Amino acid sequence: MVDDLDDEQEQWEYFKGWIAQNGPWIVAGIIVGVAGIWGWNAYKGHVDAQAHAAEQQYEQVVDAFGRKDSARAASMLAALERDHAGSPYVDQARLAAARVAVESNDLAAADTDLRAVMTGSHDPELALVARLRLARVLLAEGKSEEALGTVQGATPGSAFAPEFAEVRGDALLAKGDRAGALAAYREASAAKTAGVLDTATLDLKIRDLASP
Repeated sequence: MVDDLDDEQEQWEYFKGWIAQNGPWIVAGIIVGVAGIWGWNAYKGHVDAQAHAAEQQYEQVVDAFGRKDSARAASMLAALERDHAGSPYVDQARLAAARVAVESNDLAAADTDLRAVMTGSHDPELALVARLRLARVLLAEGKSEEALGTVQGATPGSAFAPEFAEVRGDALLAKGDRAGALAAYREASAAKTAGVLDTATLDLKIRDLASP
C-alpha cells in the first residue's frame, strides 16, 4: 500500500512538473485554436453579408430596369460594380443591362456590357452566355465577320453547343456561305437540347437552305 502511495506521489509530482514546463504552450495552443475558429466564423459572416448586400443591390438594378428608370438603373449598376467588383451579381446586372439596351435598339451599349461579362466574368457559363449574345448583337450591327470570330473564339460545352452552332450558321449565311450555314444549322439540329433552341425556326432555316 505504501509503495502504491509513493508511486502515485511520484506520478503527481511528474505531472505538476510537466504542466509547469508545457502549460504555457498548451494554453497558447488553445488560444490560437479558439482565435482561428473565431476568425473563420467572422470571415464567413463577412462574406455572407457582402453576398447579401450584392444581391440586394442587384435586385434594385433589376427593379429600376423594370420601371424603365434607366438613370437610376445605371447609377445602381455603377454602385454595384464599385462595391462588389468580381461578384457574379455584377455580371448578372450587366447581362440585364445589355438585354434592355437591345430592346431599346442601343446596340453599342449592349456590346459594351456583353464584352465586359465575356472577358471579365469568373463564371465560365456566364462568360459563354455573354459571348453568344454578343455575337447576335454583332450580327444585328451587320458585323458578320466579327460575329463569326466571336462564336469561334470559345469551345462551349454540350449545353451551349447547339446555340453556338446556330449563331455560327447565321454568321456564315450573312457572309454568303450558304453551304457552311447549312452544315452549321444541321450540327445545331443534331445536338439540340429540349428547350434550348427554337426548333421550328431552325428547321425552317435548314429547309430553306436545303431546297434546290
